[in-house]
Amino acid sequence: MTSFSLDNNQAKYQIHAFKPGHIQVNDKIYHHSLIICAQQLIENWAPTQASEITAEALATIQPLAPTILLIGTGETQEFIPLEMYGELLNQGIGVEVMSTAAACRTYNALTADNRKVVAALVI
Repeated sequence: MTSFSLDNNQAKYQIHAFKPGHIQVNDKIYHHSLIICAQQLIENWAPTQASEITAEALATIQPLAPTILLIGTGETQEFIPLEMYGELLNQGIGVEVMSTAAACRTYNALTADNRKVVAALVI
């Protein structure tokens, strides 16, 4: 299991550990995909694998108004369709797609810098 050091991170929701099949946010362990930002956690996000990430699934993110969206696609990096990138970029949202482990690490680093980041994580 990978553990993270959080230093001065003031986010209400912080990722403490990740391993394939589960993620620990604060003191709770989750076994389902989720969406996380500094002040909100959306449990049981519908996609269970990268191929299920659709524009509809990403619509949940729009009300959170991130400047950066991290998409964790599971154990390996799998890109989303270009049309979805374009739609998010047109909304002013920067998009990074990576493995879920990398997305967890990046989320913690960006929230520690008080960046307006949302991570959509396939577990």
